[in-house]
Amino acid sequence: MRRVRYNVAASLDGFIADATGGYDWIPQDSAVDFAALFARVDTVVMGRRSYQAALTAGGVPAAPGTRIHVFSRTLDPADHPKVTIVAADAAATVAALRAEAGEGEIWLFGGGGLFGELVAAGQVDSVEVTVVPVLLGAGVPLVAGLTTRVPLRLTATRQYPSGMVTLTYTVGLSG
Repeated sequence: MRRVRYNVAASLDGFIADATGGYDWIPQDSAVDFAALFARVDTVVMGRRSYQAALTAGGVPAAPGTRIHVFSRTLDPADHPKVTIVAADAAATVAALRAEAGEGEIWLFGGGGLFGELVAAGQVDSVEVTVVPVLLGAGVPLVAGLTTRVPLRLTATRQYPSGMVTLTYTVGLSG
């Protein structure tokens, strides 16, 4: 079964975007190896707001040939021919993507609400949060709409010269 990774930057107070949807508070740290991240990913899943923010910033960060699925009930697929717009059940769609043959990982890119829905449905394998040393006070939460407790097990940490720290967790109880 293919893995789903929620890989995201968050402020120390738990926001993935500021109150205006911006993320200019995330430093560009040359020690972050985006090429290694993209090399393992063949599918990106994201919510509409994350997709629209990425378009405004220049496009979805993914390697050429990466499939992109955007979960939205309002976007017209004809207006976005380079991505797959999905209006149906996100958990069922991601379960089907995970069941496909192949080694590529699925990157859940942003979307605290989509993350909450997918982790509650058992469709997320790891949570990788890069904590940025800033307090925003308000914004888009790291997770939204979660109504159940989800245990996590810390599997790795990494500190960057900018002061950011990546915390990597496996979803589920330690065994």
